[in-house]
Amino acid sequence: MEPILTVSHLQKYYGSRGSVTRAIDDLSLSVRAGEFVGIMGASGSGKTTLLNCVATIDRPTAGTITIGGQVVTALRPAALSRFRREKLGFIFQDCNLLDTLTAFENIALPLSIQNRPAGEIGEKVRRCARLLEIEDCMEKYPYQMSGGQCQRTAAARAIVTDPALVLADEPTGALDSKAARLLLDRFEALNRDRSATILMVTHDAFTASYCHRILFIKDGRAFTELVRGEDSRKAFFTRIIEVVTLLGGDSGDVL
Repeated sequence: MEPILTVSHLQKYYGSRGSVTRAIDDLSLSVRAGEFVGIMGASGSGKTTLLNCVATIDRPTAGTITIGGQVVTALRPAALSRFRREKLGFIFQDCNLLDTLTAFENIALPLSIQNRPAGEIGEKVRRCARLLEIEDCMEKYPYQMSGGQCQRTAAARAIVTDPALVLADEPTGALDSKAARLLLDRFEALNRDRSATILMVTHDAFTASYCHRILFIKDGRAFTELVRGEDSRKAFFTRIIEVVTLLGGDSGDVL
């Protein structure tokens, strides 16, 4: 199966000659359609920079990113904006819902921007709300919902356009353990029932244990990779903890 995402020899440098920070240093990876992939690493390892480059928010210094057969690093600004709007879904740690819109209106917004028919918008929003178990929140504003409900609303907004790739940046970071578990259960359902392809940055081993595969990054480079395979989530969690511990040492301890 062809990858939905291919990152080839990616580099992202900040600063100028004499004082350069290599946030991403010759990193390559691929994600197949229908995968749920996690990105882990210590603070400053480059994981959020990687996600921002894939999200087309940041321009890489060198290398290529291909999503759904489109080389996005070669797109001009107008085409890049259209691609981002039509092909990518975003879930942020802080939800980023619009306070003046109801949950229904927040979820519907990407479809409205695409000028979809009203009947189609209503049907798609209700379907996503059912999948994420937030039907009773549709007429509520963000301030009337819990943090978990807001984050599930953000997830519904991210998938309502059926994007090629859903990008999640620390989606459970602001949630308590119960709300985080509910959100992750819904991510699992999105991946299983909608074949949603999810690339998620997280520092949390419990959150990462829901993934099929995890890429660990250290100092802007690929450190190692774990594949869940037939492991239970509990067994996979234990393996993740082992690698997280090794991340504090030399890369020679792992590779």
